[in-house]
Amino acid sequence: MKRLCGALTEIMVMEYGTRELLTRLADPLWFQALGCVVGFDWHSSGLTTTLCGALKEGLTTLGDDVPLAVCGGKAKRAIKTPDDIRHYGEKWGIDVSDMITMSRLCAKIDNTAVQDGYSLYHHTFIFTPDGSWAIIQQGMSGEKKDARRYQWLWRDNLDIMSDPHTGITCDRTQEVLNFVAGQSRDARNAIVEFAAEDPDKMTETWHDVALSMPKRHYISAGDVNTGRLVKAFKTIHEAHPQSFRDLIEIRGVGPRTMGALALVSELVYNAPPSFKDPARFSFAHGGKDGYPFPVDRPTYEHSIDFLKICIDKAKMGDRDKMDAFRRMAKI
Repeated sequence: MKRLCGALTEIMVMEYGTRELLTRLADPLWFQALGCVVGFDWHSSGLTTTLCGALKEGLTTLGDDVPLAVCGGKAKRAIKTPDDIRHYGEKWGIDVSDMITMSRLCAKIDNTAVQDGYSLYHHTFIFTPDGSWAIIQQGMSGEKKDARRYQWLWRDNLDIMSDPHTGITCDRTQEVLNFVAGQSRDARNAIVEFAAEDPDKMTETWHDVALSMPKRHYISAGDVNTGRLVKAFKTIHEAHPQSFRDLIEIRGVGPRTMGALALVSELVYNAPPSFKDPARFSFAHGGKDGYPFPVDRPTYEHSIDFLKICIDKAKMGDRDKMDAFRRMAKI
């Protein structure tokens, strides 16, 4: 898988550049199709983690020829994403502080601002020396025993706090507390306004809400530790957030605090956040589970060899095989 991913990565960068590769990796359908090409089934949650791993390992086979960084991964590797980013910053001699901030922020959004019952366990951050980036991360539901993938892409008109994803993919949709939906703008403004109140006033307001707390799918009375919430209110107020982004970046503001703030926004400010789920709903070499057929290793090896020949010839100025690919695409 890593050898085929390396060959495909090299061809994509050679033909279209790194930004186009990032754009395609951030596209849920293209990413899923790439997973099918390199040996996974469309319905396998393992596609995300293993394909990202194969891309990361495949990139190492190309040396310094491709100006692309694939950082992070699954579980402990996800936690080390900032270290991976710093490594490439030192290698390329660039400031990567904004990349580290963006990596952490997008993970915080999908864990806290989008509350769908899926906890992140995989985070891959891909970037180039010019500051372009894409993110592929995945969460798991312990209750449903399935996964949900979140994809992001840097772009000029990106509003990181309003409909920022290029796609969220899951087998089913449900009711979701989504603070980064475009429809949640008033709710975001309301809780920033609430954060400007005196902490005692914030606590008093919460007690009034809690006394007659209505049933909400995203929070119940049993979910809230009042002592911790009061401490969170003080922390939020002392940080003086000027925007929703400032607020969500505050250390200690997690899903429970955001759920409580959503309730305050809805009942006190009459500005409910969106509850619409942002998720949306042919194999080349076979599938890992044998369906529709087991991976055909000889054909797989032939595909890798053929792609490498195309690359080598193109580097020497002979583009016949690469041009044949273009004609094949038209067919």
